[in-house]
Amino acid sequence: MQNRGSSSSAMSMLSCVFLFALLNLLNIANSESFIGVNYGQVADNLPSPAATAKLLQSTSIEKVRLYGSDPAIIQALANTGIGIVIGAANGDIPAFASDPNFAKSWVNGNVVPFYPASNIIVIMVGNEVLMSGDNNLITQLLPAMKNIQSALDSVSLGDKIKVSTVHSMTLLRQSEPPSSARFHPNLINVLKGLLGFNNATGSPFAINPYPYFAYRGDNRAETLAFCLFQPNSGRYDPNTKINYMNMFDAQVDAIHSALDSMGFKNVEIVVAETGWPYKGDSDEVGPSVDNAKAYNGGLIGHLRSKVGTPLMPGKSVDTYLFALYDEDLKPGPTSERSFGLFNLDLTMTYDIGLSKSAETTPVTPATPKTPVTPVIPATPNTSPKPNKSAWCVPKADVSEAQLQANLDYVCGHGFDCTPIQPGGACFEPNTLESHATYAMNLLYQTAGHNPWNCDFSQTATISSKNPSYNGCSYPGGDT
Repeated sequence: MQNRGSSSSAMSMLSCVFLFALLNLLNIANSESFIGVNYGQVADNLPSPAATAKLLQSTSIEKVRLYGSDPAIIQALANTGIGIVIGAANGDIPAFASDPNFAKSWVNGNVVPFYPASNIIVIMVGNEVLMSGDNNLITQLLPAMKNIQSALDSVSLGDKIKVSTVHSMTLLRQSEPPSSARFHPNLINVLKGLLGFNNATGSPFAINPYPYFAYRGDNRAETLAFCLFQPNSGRYDPNTKINYMNMFDAQVDAIHSALDSMGFKNVEIVVAETGWPYKGDSDEVGPSVDNAKAYNGGLIGHLRSKVGTPLMPGKSVDTYLFALYDEDLKPGPTSERSFGLFNLDLTMTYDIGLSKSAETTPVTPATPKTPVTPVIPATPNTSPKPNKSAWCVPKADVSEAQLQANLDYVCGHGFDCTPIQPGGACFEPNTLESHATYAMNLLYQTAGHNPWNCDFSQTATISSKNPSYNGCSYPGGDT
């Protein structure tokens, strides 16, 4: 982003369900290395670095991206285990490129005194340089990155800390459909050099996808639902036969396709920034608490599901949410100063389930008009249940949006979806219907195989037909 049986027994069963969810969700907090946050400092009223470090430790956020290399913040994050991305300013790129000693001095001053107590993992050289219009800066970016890499090598940190740069999505000449995405032709030669460096050093290709900005340019209701991970008809890619159900996946896969077209499909993609403002001016389209909560909460649920994107299944892309706090000195409309996930008093701006303590009562992003999450009624059905094996499967007319939401819900709330990830016994056929069926049945069987565990907002039904096939065994049990 520029700048910036009886009623009592039933209740006992429900208690077991919530206990199970609690235990699984507590494990999530220790394994969500793919969730990061941007820590901007264009402000004069931010909490202290020490208070911020304590706040971060109370969340499931495991990585922080700084736009600079503030020593107070880096020091405050020491011994927390939190991964730290530090930044080198665009204005320093010419000096890095022309003077290897300047690069060494920078590394010796901003990295060596803090590492390894402060877990610095990446140095981002510049921000959205290729779209800056400054040809001098663009041509010096790769030499600058190489000199910083050499400086790290000289202090034996070259294999521990990666060097990269952050790119705008406007690098793409076209992005729809995702399979046809390509970079601007006039940037191909520069990108070949940068991608060659990424590939050789194992550093990521970092991008800033913002469905929010896409919605500002196309503010139809169906576009909003597509951006906010809410039920929608999807967007079909005729080349891959994939119907994309959210903008985030489409944007990330567009980058993947563009990389593939240049022979660099194995270079890791990292989302350096993405977010949604919770407030804006009266003439701004899109900012609101509900939209921000739906986008960021939906994104976190999607990442936690570990289903990946259609072109990169089974792995969540490392994603840095924008932003930790509002930055009151940022210029521009109100929305530019309203991306913060936390208030200055360290409370949540809105709850998207990042707090470790909050994970005991998981927050599911709201889709008020068409809820798709499993429902546990306040008064459970206590009618006798048939004594036979049964499985929970989707109803015949369930939309792909509902299947995706059900899949994200189950896999994003601590249930073991390993069998439907690449290499798992139930990964093939690699279809949304197959994976969602496995996940929905998993929740039903694990949570007690009660009728209300196979509701999913009336998109599921109990079947006596075992959906297991070949080497894929679906959990099953007596009802």
